[in-house]
Amino acid sequence: MSISHAPPSAHDPDTSGIAAPLAPDALQRLVPDSSRRARVPRWLRRTTGPLLLLLLWQLLSTTGVLTPDVLASPGRIARVGADLVGDGSLPSAVATSLGRVAAGLVFGTVIGVGLALGSGLFRVGEDLVDAPVQMLRTVPFVGLIPLFIIWFGIGETPKIAIITLGVTFPLYLNVYAGIRGVDSQLIEAGESLGLSRWGLVRHVVLPGALPGALTGLRYALGVSWLALVFAEQVNADSGIGFLMVQARDFLRTDVIVVCLIVYAFLGLLTDFVVRSLERLLLQWRPTFTGR
Repeated sequence: MSISHAPPSAHDPDTSGIAAPLAPDALQRLVPDSSRRARVPRWLRRTTGPLLLLLLWQLLSTTGVLTPDVLASPGRIARVGADLVGDGSLPSAVATSLGRVAAGLVFGTVIGVGLALGSGLFRVGEDLVDAPVQMLRTVPFVGLIPLFIIWFGIGETPKIAIITLGVTFPLYLNVYAGIRGVDSQLIEAGESLGLSRWGLVRHVVLPGALPGALTGLRYALGVSWLALVFAEQVNADSGIGFLMVQARDFLRTDVIVVCLIVYAFLGLLTDFVVRSLERLLLQWRPTFTGR
């Protein structure tokens, strides 16, 4: 028996314009550009720049363009750093500096966040607090070092006071801006749900201000290390800055660079801690991560 194929009628749907399904191997070839770029590990891309800079530095030192009295070579700095670690002077200095930064950060956080909450949540607080804070933050905290020495002497108190002052204002500005930047529609939604004033603050205002607060904390940590550099070079008998002062007196550029590298590493480490805290606390907020 033969089967005849009838020609398509006018009522039959035209399937000639419908593309055939892609084969599995074709589907595998459709890879986004971001996935292709992701084949290169991100840690490798991030370390390429510093490694190239280090190689250039070593090349200039080897060829004599950079003399040791101007800037020691990376190899020399690595040996000096190992010697400072071996005799215990660098770990002791780092521990002292970390203690000062931690104390100044705690005091600055309490003062800055406290003032921001009072000024951001209450109009009366804004009228009383914001103007004096805006005036004081324009005063360079480094210029207050002689005054702090007169007030507090030459011990640890003026050093911690300088760091505290440097930390307070970034936290105040960012927390205050975060509070006042909360969407008013969220406040209205919370009120329609029957939240009390404290409930609005706890469940709407503070979570909305958290991204700004963490940004202020990152900035405050950077300022704290900057303030520590100035604080430890004035009447200091310990700490990383004290090592730098001694190295300056003996024209030891290698020791100075070692101390600067330690400052940079500690600043990078603290920033990494805060960024990890951001990823943990702000999982609810979708953000653009680059392409």
